[in-house]
Parts: sequence; structure tokens; C-alpha cells
Amino acid sequence: MTPASRALLLLVSGSLIVSLSMGIRHTFGLFLQPMTQDLGWTREAFSFAIALQNLVWGAATPLSGWLADRFGAGKVIFGSGLLYTLGLALMAYSPDPAGFSVSAGLLVGLGLSGTTFSVVYGAVGRAVSPERRAGALAVVGAAGSFGQFLMVPMGQGLISGAGWLQALLVFALASAFIAPLAAGAAERSRHDATGGHKQSTAEALREAFGQRSFWLLTLGFFVCGFQVVFIGAHLPSYVLDKGLPANVGMLALALIGLFNIFGTYGFGALGGRFSKKYLLSVIYLARSAAIVLFLLLPLSPAAVAVFAAVMGLLWLGTVPLTNGLVAQIFGVRYLAMLSGFVFFSHQVGSFLGVWLGGLLFDKTGSYDVVWVISIGLGVMAALLNLPVDERPLVRAPQPAPAR
Repeated sequence: MTPASRALLLLVSGSLIVSLSMGIRHTFGLFLQPMTQDLGWTREAFSFAIALQNLVWGAATPLSGWLADRFGAGKVIFGSGLLYTLGLALMAYSPDPAGFSVSAGLLVGLGLSGTTFSVVYGAVGRAVSPERRAGALAVVGAAGSFGQFLMVPMGQGLISGAGWLQALLVFALASAFIAPLAAGAAERSRHDATGGHKQSTAEALREAFGQRSFWLLTLGFFVCGFQVVFIGAHLPSYVLDKGLPANVGMLALALIGLFNIFGTYGFGALGGRFSKKYLLSVIYLARSAAIVLFLLLPLSPAAVAVFAAVMGLLWLGTVPLTNGLVAQIFGVRYLAMLSGFVFFSHQVGSFLGVWLGGLLFDKTGSYDVVWVISIGLGVMAALLNLPVDERPLVRAPQPAPAR
């Protein structure tokens, strides 16, 4: 198989994997009300398990990325896909909130760490040429958005027609296809993508952690996680609490997924032509503006739909841009691992967004405080990305070995 054919196969397989894993993951907000009502759990109990999932996902991603960088993405995706399937199946039969935290939190979180953006982006980034990298990462990001657009209406239909338990089992069956798709993402176990300088893992980490730009990207990505997971997990319940029908919340998540396809691909492609850090600042600032308008204007199905469409355009465009900057600055040899550390910050934000949403709702009976926090964080992230130095690091050549 030629390198071009190999890259195409990896791109297609990786896109399908991300579409399945991210699509299923975006349905979890639909399960909040039916599960808590049927099982007698609080919203905080459900939210904590999903928050734990995001934290485990983020904490395990650097390790999954390192394993993929060292041994190849295919092996990591295969094992993670099996964990994802097991976690979904056990979610359906969790006897109490503690068991739900193990299935939905620990197992699904571990599964997501090896089947989503960091591992797949690392493999794709190494397989394509630098001039095609931005477009390839944008395609994978758009695939994740398509999965959300496809799975959210399916999830609502399954919950309404067959119940939440059967819906979880159907999703467990769907996630089982990730394991065979891993064969298409197989790659060489070692990669020399750094030119003449062959870094060790420790050297790569010291280099990245010593760069201000790495920390600015990491902090900015924290905000992305807080905003999107709070909205994804709690928007359906928010519109229900305001007296709108359940299908309005489902439609909102589906519209986010639909417009996210165009937003993720569009911003990813623009990242190949324009400054990625300025595009990131635009996204974060526009998100805050959209939330302000959503809260100020009268709530209606049309207003929810417009908000969802706008947020969809801004939803995951941060992912190819942020990962693209990591690759641009530090190279692709340890892209999955370094992206994993940045992504961990995203998931700490996700943990706080979804958990605080449930906690503060139970305390105050409203999501207003978390909406305001989301607005302020968006402005902060826009400012954090402005000083990022986008120039590739220049490494001193290694001395020639003694003869």
C-alpha cells in the first residue's frame, strides 16, 4: 500500500471511529431526566458521574497518547473501544449512583481517552504532509460533529420509543464497531517525525512544559471544555425546566452537531491559511456573546434553535486549531501525548462545567450562575490565546556520535 493510500485509509477509519465515539458521548445529556426520575437519583448524582467521565477521559488521554505515539494508534483504539462498549453496557444496569460512576465515569472515560481526538489526530498528523495537515484534522473534527448530529436524534427516538435502558444497550452495540475499525488506524510502532533531532519522551515533555505558549493553549482549552460540556449535558434539561417540549432540547443538540460539522471543518481549514491563535480568540469571544444574547432574549423554540446553530458553528472548531498549533510549534513526533496533556485541561473544565451545572441547580433551582461563569471564562480564553507564539521551535542539532 502506498503512503497516500495508507493515509487515506487511516483518515477514513479515524473519522468513523471519532464519529461513533463522540456521537454516542454527546447523547448522555438526554439520559439525565429519564434516568434520575426513574431511579430516584438527584441531578447532582448523575452529573457527578458524567463529570467524572470527563475527568478520567482527560487524565488518561496523555497516557493513551503516549502509548499511541510509541506502539501505534491501532492497538490503543482497539483496547479503548472494548472498554467503551463495556462501560455503556454496564451503565444500563448500574444499581446506584456509585455503580453508575464506575460505568459511566471510569470505564467510559477510559474508553473515550483512546478513541477520540488526541490519539486519532496524532496518527493522522503523522500520516499526512504538513501542507495537508490542517485540512485532514478538520475532516476528523467534522466527523465527530456528524456523529453528534446522527446519534442525538437516534438517542431521543430510542429513549422515547423503547426506554433509556434499551437505548444504552443499542449504543453499546454500536460502539462495538470501534474495535474492528482500529485495524484501519494501525501504524508503525515508532515514528521519526522530528528530522535530525530524535527526542525522548522526557525531553519532549520538558520542552513543552517550559514553553509559555503551551500553558496558554492549555488554559484556553479548559474554557472550551467547561462551556461545551455544560451546554451539552444541561441544555435539554434547561429548556424542559422553562416549559418547552423535550424535543426542543433534542433538536438543539442535533443542530449543534449539524452546524458543528461546518464549523469544525471551516475553522480547521481556515487554520491552514490564517493565524490559529486569532481564530481561537474569535471562537471564545463569539461563544460568550451568543450566551449573553440567548439569556437576554425571550426563550422560544426558535430562539433555542438559533442559539444551537450558532454554538454549533463555534463548538469544536477549537479542536483542530489547538491540536494544529501543538503540531505546528512542537512537531508531530509526540503530538498525541502533548495534545493529551492539553486535552486534560479541557476535561478538567468539562468536569467542573457538568458537575457545577447539577450542583448549583440543586442548590439554587437555576442554571443562571453557571451561564454567567461560562460567559466570563469565554472572554478570559479569548485573551489567553492572543500572546501564543505560533512559530515552530528551533531545536539545536544533536552532536555527532564520537568515532
